[in-house]
Amino acid sequence: MTKTRRSFFGQITDLLSGDQITEETWDDLEALLVQADLGVSTTMTLVDHLRDQWNRGRVRSDRDLQDLLKEELLALLGDPPPMTIDQPRLLTLVLVVGVNGSGKTTTIAKLAKYYKDRGRKILLAAADTFRAAAIDQLKIWGDRAGVPVIAHQPGADPGAVVYDAIRASQSRKADLLIVDTAGRLHTKYNLMEELRKVRGVAAKRVHQAPHETLLVLDATTGQNALSQARHFKDAVDVTGVVVAKLDGTAKGGIVFAIAEELGLPVRFIGTGETMDDLAEFDAQAFVDGLFE
Repeated sequence: MTKTRRSFFGQITDLLSGDQITEETWDDLEALLVQADLGVSTTMTLVDHLRDQWNRGRVRSDRDLQDLLKEELLALLGDPPPMTIDQPRLLTLVLVVGVNGSGKTTTIAKLAKYYKDRGRKILLAAADTFRAAAIDQLKIWGDRAGVPVIAHQPGADPGAVVYDAIRASQSRKADLLIVDTAGRLHTKYNLMEELRKVRGVAAKRVHQAPHETLLVLDATTGQNALSQARHFKDAVDVTGVVVAKLDGTAKGGIVFAIAEELGLPVRFIGTGETMDDLAEFDAQAFVDGLFE
């Protein structure tokens, strides 16, 4: 969170540490939160509440105001239910969706490594058959993670890849199958239809699958990430978000916008470029990290 803390949220800390809170302070706070990608609607609601508490005398010092801001940000993130990946079952199937360039393939490899290190037996399915490079990339990353990849030729039916990957998982006694899916532009109707088809194949072959559908969003794309998320959420019932490249942006506020405007929990964050740079999202640690 260093970049975010040193930029917008660092300025917010300085702003609220002044000798006097004025109307200009609220305007500046609003501008900083919007610039940090918190979103206009979320920002206005948050600042209005802080201003109201200050005017009523319920917050009496700049330190109390900062503490209230942290409390409100934490409340925006909510208390989502635990992920179902760790629930006991013969095979857990996770779909990973997102546009090309979002960090989807590397995130899949990080997820595979993360769960492999925790004793899971994992297979990857290369169901992004639209791009030949996507299959090759997943094979490379799967090799780095030490996890087998089930793949067909470029242009193959993604549903058939998922079908074969499920059979392979069952025969090899794998307990976690992570499926890479096509990442063409989210505005393409045929992409969403393809994703629904993949979901259908998974549901027919594995009880209650997919058990999680994780959307990978590039933190550096800011508010455009919200537009992507809405499309995917409508099409494939996204259950959680992985925010990639969070270490590379100063606009960490997108995490709050995702939670508030989309009602989606952030499950993991990408914290760097190596295979181990993935962390389960901790709301308290995240908010604390913005200010400290």
